[in-house]
Amino acid sequence: MIQQTVPDAPEDTDVPHRVLIVDDSRLQRKILSSSVKRWGFEVYEAGSAEDALEICKDILPDLVLSDWMMPGMNGLEFCDAFRKLSQDKYGYFILLTSKSEKAEVAMGLEAGADDFVTKPVDANELRARIAAGERILHMQRELTEKNRLITDTLDELQRLYDSLDSDLLEAKKLQQSLVRERHKSFDTANLSLMLQSSGHVGGDLVGFFPAQVGHLGLYSIDVSGHGISSALMTARLAGYLSAAAPDQNVALQRLDNGSYAFLPPEEVIETLNDLVLDEMDTEHYFTLLLADVDLVTGHVRMAQAGHPHPAIQRRNGQIEQNGPGGFPVGLMSGISFTQFEVQLQPGDRMLLLSDGVTECPDPNGDMLEEAGLESLMRDLSEIGGPAFFEALLWRLTEFAGESTFPDDVSGILFEYHGPDQQK
Repeated sequence: MIQQTVPDAPEDTDVPHRVLIVDDSRLQRKILSSSVKRWGFEVYEAGSAEDALEICKDILPDLVLSDWMMPGMNGLEFCDAFRKLSQDKYGYFILLTSKSEKAEVAMGLEAGADDFVTKPVDANELRARIAAGERILHMQRELTEKNRLITDTLDELQRLYDSLDSDLLEAKKLQQSLVRERHKSFDTANLSLMLQSSGHVGGDLVGFFPAQVGHLGLYSIDVSGHGISSALMTARLAGYLSAAAPDQNVALQRLDNGSYAFLPPEEVIETLNDLVLDEMDTEHYFTLLLADVDLVTGHVRMAQAGHPHPAIQRRNGQIEQNGPGGFPVGLMSGISFTQFEVQLQPGDRMLLLSDGVTECPDPNGDMLEEAGLESLMRDLSEIGGPAFFEALLWRLTEFAGESTFPDDVSGILFEYHGPDQQK
């Protein structure tokens, strides 16, 4: 029997108050039900565990007070069955028992019970244990709601990510389309281009454009940073060095006869520097190597703005990496750039690369650097055209120890055959 006077009803809480009392004794159920109703709970009664399960299938209680010893299914078995019914919504389970040995208490906890009240039931103790159950249910349901909000937020973020990923894939296609031709043959030379971003889109760009008769313009650009903003800047720069719209190409000057002449490369870079500082509202800057190639004589005049040196591989295997270096474009106004020249002989080739190659790290963090590039070029000296870049990327992957690189990788391979060895 319940002893002592029952305490006042609990304060209101946002946790529902459905209590199921399970006991084969009608008197015990009546006493417990009367007390629990007085505390402000909605009470359901069952004379057996089997009847209680039927009630739980229709109305899942928030809290269960169940006798341990009952004919048929006992309290432990009922607790186990109740847990299987209430997987989505937790119910607090209190066993009423005369058992007090630690081994039996442990057995009840293993069966899924949350608490125990020994018989005869003390009203104050029962009310305190119900209050503890309410607090746990309140915290559990708050946690469930927060988890639901987190799940909904993550689902929304996933939808946004999928949309952004789709947009980035389209942006990658558009950026790759800026390099319309990856290989082109001329009477005296072959030209191959490679562009591979470290992410969906990047800040590297390579390209070529026809200049005055017998001349070819080459450019290799590396915009600071990565991602969308860098890629947008490469698209803008591609317009300034357009092959399709020579009147908009800042490297070309229209002559009176309607043809075009290649302006001095150092002046072109100075013009680009002014355009970036005066017309572009951006924090980005970029490195650039701009070359004017005479397809007949193999003479190349270039200007360098912070970009890696061109690598010239002579027919005899000797490799030269020289240049003035220069200052990146878009950092400071009033900067001048220096022109330098290279004479290619039949059988020579010129490689223009972004620093994503020479600054590619191995697993220990050591970079490939110019010496490593020379070694790769010697190993690949018999490979030309697009296959050269495929082999270069393969060897770079071996060096890095992974298939992705921390920076964009781009390059131009110009192979000069000369007028006497046309291909």
